[in-house]
Amino acid sequence: MAEDTAAGGVNAMRSAVAELADLRRRAEQGPSEQATEAQRAKGKLTARERIALLLDEGTFREVEPLRRHRATGFGMADRRPYTDGVITGWGAVHGRKVFVYAHDFRIFGGTLGEAHAAKIHKIMDLALTVGAPLISLNDGAGARIQEGVTALAGYGGIFQRNARASGVIPQISVVLGPCAGGAAYSPALTDFVFMVRDTSQMFVTGPDVIRAVTGEEIDHDGLGGADVHAETSGVCHFAFDDEETCLAQVRYLVSLLPANNREAPPRSDCDDPADRRTTGLLDLVPAAGGLAYDMREVIEEIVDHGEHLEVHERWAGNVICTLAGLGGDAVGIVASQPRARAGVLDIAASEKAARFVQFCDAFNIPIVTLLDVPGFLPGVAQEHGGIIRHGAKLLYAYCNATVPRISLILRKAYGGAYIVMDSRSIGADLSLAWPTNEIAVMGAEGAANIIFRREIAAADDPDATREALVKEYRAKLMHPYYAAERGLVDDVIDPAETREVLIGSLGMLLTKHADLPARKHGNPPQ
Repeated sequence: MAEDTAAGGVNAMRSAVAELADLRRRAEQGPSEQATEAQRAKGKLTARERIALLLDEGTFREVEPLRRHRATGFGMADRRPYTDGVITGWGAVHGRKVFVYAHDFRIFGGTLGEAHAAKIHKIMDLALTVGAPLISLNDGAGARIQEGVTALAGYGGIFQRNARASGVIPQISVVLGPCAGGAAYSPALTDFVFMVRDTSQMFVTGPDVIRAVTGEEIDHDGLGGADVHAETSGVCHFAFDDEETCLAQVRYLVSLLPANNREAPPRSDCDDPADRRTTGLLDLVPAAGGLAYDMREVIEEIVDHGEHLEVHERWAGNVICTLAGLGGDAVGIVASQPRARAGVLDIAASEKAARFVQFCDAFNIPIVTLLDVPGFLPGVAQEHGGIIRHGAKLLYAYCNATVPRISLILRKAYGGAYIVMDSRSIGADLSLAWPTNEIAVMGAEGAANIIFRREIAAADDPDATREALVKEYRAKLMHPYYAAERGLVDDVIDPAETREVLIGSLGMLLTKHADLPARKHGNPPQ
């Protein structure tokens, strides 16, 4: 009798395990093959295929795969698929733990309802508690209309968690389909946004609403496609042609970042010699301040193996923000770009650089600033657009940054732009310069025209007098060693020694410790 009972228990367990396996299989398969084919017909991968590309093979552990909604109205009672349209869990990227959630557009168009939101809240809470990056793969049509205000409350919970995690764990949003209405605000609250051309769109109000309200005609891509947000709005940090490349770059970004704000960035073994001479810089950068060159080539000459990941590459091109390695240590580089608007600072460039500086500071990434800046962009549009408050954002970011900070002046650094881009006076730990540097309130020509305007006007030969006075001003106040003589530059270095000096200086600063005054939070310019 006891043997029969035991055998019955074993059979019941096996039956339960078989039922569980069947439920998991159904959850993993999704709603139907037809829905899967419709997804692929749009040029998109399924949510599980995306997760497989993102994470190291075999590392994904799903959370709440059997969750289903409990709505009963509007035909929902008979449609209760497992996962409720979002796949959540954790895994590894290059062996390092990350948390992920991925909308499954095949189920209710990836729309967010109560159960769907609860799953996302759970994985966000786990990521913050554990202290690991959070990656969202967005492909959903917004709030689930059939669930009404409950869906809206679900978005509120996501936004609150995005804000709470800001500066604590890296948050990366990958937009791989529609992301409209309130859904667009979660990516906007995260650190980085990736998009794919032709299939990704983000907007608060769609083309139909815009047409009805304003009469403007525009399609989905023209309104909120990857190129629009990468070039015009600045909402998107990275745009790619296909999902495979996009997710590969997400993996690369994760490899450069610490898991949380309590850790140092990951260090990699580097076989690029720290004392490698950067003699190529002598030919890359013209001595004459008015000649353009590509600062990217300078960066590639300096960093490990010439590799770096540029953020916002196609927006505000007059400043470069990029992540790279120097001697195996991750650094953030902010650099003027003389090929775009001569490298001036304007509204967009100030915002771009300010947010990048804040990100690096939040996650303990040292900042190297390469200056060749003629000043702020003059003009009525800039002044009326608020260049004062936008430029102040960059100033505020640098002044608050407590990570190691090194600035290097390649050629010119004029006016307020010199101060704002991490000068010694706002807290740079080390300020270096090449022997071609010119640091001044403005260029010699402009300065001479103001200071000596009466002498020039009264001269028999104004042009010759102006030329002589410009030379005099430059010789007295703008020679390469003027700032060094006054302690505003720590050293003037040979460009060929740039890599070696930067790596050695960063090594010295790695144990830097600096505290800001006690406060709840600052009130940065908006």
